[in-house]
Amino acid sequence: MRFFLDAGQREFTRSLGGLLASSHTPATVRSWAAGDRAPGRALWTRLAEAGVFALAVPERHEGFGPLPLELASAFIELGRHAVPGPLVETVAAAAFLDRLGDPDTAAAHLPGIASGETVASLCLTALGPYALDADAADTVLVVDGDVVRAGAKPGPSQPSADPARRLSRPSGGTVLAEGPAVVSAAAHASDVAALATAAQCLGLGRALLTRTVEYVKQRTQFGVPIGSFQAVKHRLADTLVALEFAEPLIHGAALALAAGSAEAGRDVAAAKVTAGEAAHRAARTALQLHGAVGYTDELDLSLWIRKARPLRDAWGAPAACRARVLTV
Repeated sequence: MRFFLDAGQREFTRSLGGLLASSHTPATVRSWAAGDRAPGRALWTRLAEAGVFALAVPERHEGFGPLPLELASAFIELGRHAVPGPLVETVAAAAFLDRLGDPDTAAAHLPGIASGETVASLCLTALGPYALDADAADTVLVVDGDVVRAGAKPGPSQPSADPARRLSRPSGGTVLAEGPAVVSAAAHASDVAALATAAQCLGLGRALLTRTVEYVKQRTQFGVPIGSFQAVKHRLADTLVALEFAEPLIHGAALALAAGSAEAGRDVAAAKVTAGEAAHRAARTALQLHGAVGYTDELDLSLWIRKARPLRDAWGAPAACRARVLTV
């Protein structure tokens, strides 16, 4: 199995990284957390123009995909730059609608997702009762057993460790479809969401490690940079190794999904738990080595630190992922 990106895929990743680097995402994250969606929607449009959401939409509905490997690469960059919003939920909703097998429903929603005009949130009640950023979404889908409802209304927001993640219990809506096709489509959407979240975790962890390495080169103690201390080097090295182990698992899971492998779900679970734990380790390392300054809201680093645990647990908590990997 080939795990390396080709030249076109690498160029797409570099281009997306450059777009996000010039977008000053910390300000966008803070605005999103405060309830101001305008900067986030503007960035969403730029991401759509770059083709990010089209990667999850088939060509017959004005997309480029589905292309799980390219999608994972894009979400690594989205995680690296801490982009807010229901990014994962939107591509998962696209995967769900495509797999549902209803051409009219797909035609009504998928072109809008590909173009960036439609922001979607998806709630699978089997995994939890909450939808992410339902109040900011144009379409909210709720899957309860073998029934999917569209147009659900968000309830009161629930607190999250990440202030840019607004969780709510959606209610109401009209029945869009029901039956075995809904269950199958939901399982596939869950795998796509877990893969995208794993990729976000990897990008997040890498950003935290990079910022922490830069900081320990500048902060001094006893007249020398603390990065010269053996204990600090070991902590950073352990964090790097954990992140490096996650990348091939993400690529492997993406290729398994693309091939429709029967083992794709287990591969996705392995990638999710590995990347999630690596990101959480990176956040703890960043917080410890930055000292008290790491706790401050004013420091942009806190925006990344506070995302680590929610992303680790979203779309498959570690215990659930391990159980799935061990299922024979």
